[in-house]
Amino acid sequence: MEISNQTKIEHLLSRAGFGATATQLEDFKGKSPEKVVKWLLKDADKYESLLVIDEKNTEVIKKKALRNLLEMKGASPNEIKEKLKEARETEKMTLFWHGHFACRTRRPLAVQLQNNTLRKYALGKFGDLLLAVAQDPAMLQFLNNQQNKKNSPNENFAREVMELFTLGRGNYTEQDIKEAARAFTGWTANLQGEFVFRTNQHDSGSKTFQGRTGNFNGEDILKIILQNPQTALFISTKIYRYFVNENVDNQAVKDMAKRFQSTNYDIADLMEYVFKSDWFYRSENIGTRIKSPIELLVGLQRKFSIDFQQKQSVLFVQKSLGQILFYPPNVAGWSGGKNWIDSSTLMTRMKLPEIIFKDSEISFKTKDDGDADTEHLSKRINRMQAFIDWNKLQNQLLVGNQNLVETLEKYLLLRPLTSQQKEMIIKKIGENNTGIEAIKTVAQAITSLPEYQLC
Repeated sequence: MEISNQTKIEHLLSRAGFGATATQLEDFKGKSPEKVVKWLLKDADKYESLLVIDEKNTEVIKKKALRNLLEMKGASPNEIKEKLKEARETEKMTLFWHGHFACRTRRPLAVQLQNNTLRKYALGKFGDLLLAVAQDPAMLQFLNNQQNKKNSPNENFAREVMELFTLGRGNYTEQDIKEAARAFTGWTANLQGEFVFRTNQHDSGSKTFQGRTGNFNGEDILKIILQNPQTALFISTKIYRYFVNENVDNQAVKDMAKRFQSTNYDIADLMEYVFKSDWFYRSENIGTRIKSPIELLVGLQRKFSIDFQQKQSVLFVQKSLGQILFYPPNVAGWSGGKNWIDSSTLMTRMKLPEIIFKDSEISFKTKDDGDADTEHLSKRINRMQAFIDWNKLQNQLLVGNQNLVETLEKYLLLRPLTSQQKEMIIKKIGENNTGIEAIKTVAQAITSLPEYQLC
């Protein structure tokens, strides 16, 4: 099957981002995927820390970008909103690392600081990201390294660093865990969200790790781990499964790992290599990956410029579909793939467009995640109260005498509708096949299909 240039670009933006907006499709018309990749990586250089506030709601870190936007002379609220959307363009890599370095904490300050850490290093050198996360206060507390002290080592942090963050299970020994735990003693944090190395709690004795012996500290352990080719292979495999296909092409991953290690773990270089590879655009890799709840929700928001009037609605959807940001189920993160779908979540996913587009009453319940703080949501949210500028969407997409079904099909799906699906949608429109109501009907019909759950 020959794949069109537009399909390639939409595939790229659905994997590297959260789908192409109508404006982007117009901007990128006639451009090659290679040029779009270049734009994506250039856009990623515009990193700015997000606003961070402590529990007392006082500002800790200024977000210069937001301040500048608010000070734009003559800028309308819509212009500011568009600029903020652009600032979120490269958040997909941050979301990947959020699942890789899964962490849970009830301290809002720690959550925000960790998120900024992931955003800062998301496309930098993996070694810098690994060290920053290993010294992150939220992570140190989540993995019990606050209790890791000389003469009383706690092995939890050291074990997960190797098993989940770098080498993968089976590529280290129990002795490696014990020795690494000794090296990480004294790594802790203060209440202000700052990393603190407590020398009086550190084991400064000689240690043997991965066949090497020396007076190692935590940084030394991480450097030795990075020198092991297994780390590059482990990370490359996870990136392939997340951005390309759950079914791994072993040769492609080996090539990725070799390049990754040869560039001193340059994440941006690796992602450019993936997104420019011929195999990334193979038919079996397009429209075959199940969207995570966040990808589904953000994708709908982007495609239709949805503005939820009640901000808790976003959290309600996350909870209903089983993926709450900053609240992974465990240290291994979200399983992903087919694990996103069960009989309950599939029905919720397919019902969601009607609830959003038609402001219907919510007929499903949130999933029980054991968090009492979010249980009240199902009682407070009975409608999404979502605003969509359908006139704007009509003006952007339907120029001239374009076929409504075919236009929205190309805009919303990476694989074509079957003839039976098209007939079903045309019947739903009836004779009133123009105007806003027709657009709503077709949009709801397509986004309610099982195929829309794929990217």
